[in-house]
Amino acid sequence: MALRGPLRGPLRGPRVWWWRWRRNPLKRRADAVESWVLLGAGALTVLVGVAVGLATAGSIEHGLARERAEWRPVQARLTAHAPGVFNGERMWAEVSWTAPDGSHRTGQVRVRPGSEAGTAVTVWTDRTGRLVTEPATAAQARSRAALAGGLVGAGAAVVPFAGGRMLRGRLERQRIDQWETEWTRFGPLWGRTTG
Repeated sequence: MALRGPLRGPLRGPRVWWWRWRRNPLKRRADAVESWVLLGAGALTVLVGVAVGLATAGSIEHGLARERAEWRPVQARLTAHAPGVFNGERMWAEVSWTAPDGSHRTGQVRVRPGSEAGTAVTVWTDRTGRLVTEPATAAQARSRAALAGGLVGAGAAVVPFAGGRMLRGRLERQRIDQWETEWTRFGPLWGRTTG
């Protein structure tokens, strides 16, 4: 059964915000170091994630805009009759077109089933006349850039986050070792020891 109200669990009091930075005579230097490590790792995680995500999104959007500017639609002609099929899927067929330098090119594109030889087909080519896919629209480019930027940014943010967690774990182990050393030293003075 989950506790409601200010208590979060057994033997825990209400949540105290910013407790790591409050003055406390029992706070050790290791506690202060851990608090700054956590703050730095959190800030670095956000900063790296956002910076890498924005850089990736900008790069992808710029590349897709360059493709829209450079790639052109060209009229090509089917070189042979495309076989007809009943499921309605487009078929691969050979087409020919003239490149910007005037050379004759051929390539494979998807066409409607049953298209006759000589049927005009719109294909997309780059500046050299090679076949390319239809470029993404501005809206599609923004969507792809945002998705890729978010994924790459999140992936990059894992590095400082994991580093901060590892450093925190190491500080925790050092603190426990320090407590054990002090307990070994002062425990017998209390008249009895554990274990």
